[in-house]
Amino acid sequence: MIIGACLVKLKIYESNSLKDKRHVVKSIIGRIQSRFNVSIAEIDENDNWQISIIGFSCVTNDTNHANQIISKVLKFIDRDSRVEIIDHSIEIL
Repeated sequence: MIIGACLVKLKIYESNSLKDKRHVVKSIIGRIQSRFNVSIAEIDENDNWQISIIGFSCVTNDTNHANQIISKVLKFIDRDSRVEIIDHSIEIL
C-alpha cells in the first residue's frame, strides 16, 4: 500500500473576510473531491483570511500513480485564478 500526501499553502486573492475565504476554500475542496479520488481538508491557518493550508492524500498500490494523482490535483488548484500556490510539500509513504 502506497500513501501519497500533500500539503498546499494557498494565498486567496478574493478574500476580504473569513466568510469569503470559507467560500473559496470550500468551493475548491468540493471540486477536487468530486473530480479526484482523494481525501482533502483545510488543516491550518483557519483564522487567517488570506492564507489557507490544505492537505490531501490518496492511497494506491503504485508510487507513480500516487505522484500522478498529486500532480493532477496541484495543476487543478494552480489553474484556479482565485488562489496562488505559495508552497507545497509532497510525501510518499
